[in-house]
Amino acid sequence: MAKTGTWWKASLAGGLLALGFYPAAAQAPSLAMLEQLTKGEWEIRFRDGSPARKICLRTGHELIQLKHSARGCNRYVVEDSPKEVTVQYTCSGQGYGRTNIRRESSTLVQIQGQGIDGSSEPFQFSAEARRVGSCS
Repeated sequence: MAKTGTWWKASLAGGLLALGFYPAAAQAPSLAMLEQLTKGEWEIRFRDGSPARKICLRTGHELIQLKHSARGCNRYVVEDSPKEVTVQYTCSGQGYGRTNIRRESSTLVQIQGQGIDGSSEPFQFSAEARRVGSCS
């Protein structure tokens, strides 16, 4: 009887893998879309009229926390596809946020963000980021 139970569990596990149900560890998000953006200096233009901002893009991950520059924030990937990523993050004592980045090309993305900043003030923004040159 023990052999039958073991065989059944192995068959079920194999069947789930064949159907595309993978263990969570096998589905670790890569955020590859961000890493495929062209490196260099990017200009972020906020749609609410706030002053444009320039950043040096080295990995693409710099676009996730535009309102929180703190390192060591905890991140949770909500969506990770070839054209779009959504990440929630919490920065201990400095607030939290949720950022959605949609890729139009390797040099142009649309960004939506919202959350609470370090002074407990809510924020929400919509922006376009475009590569404008090399980092100085």
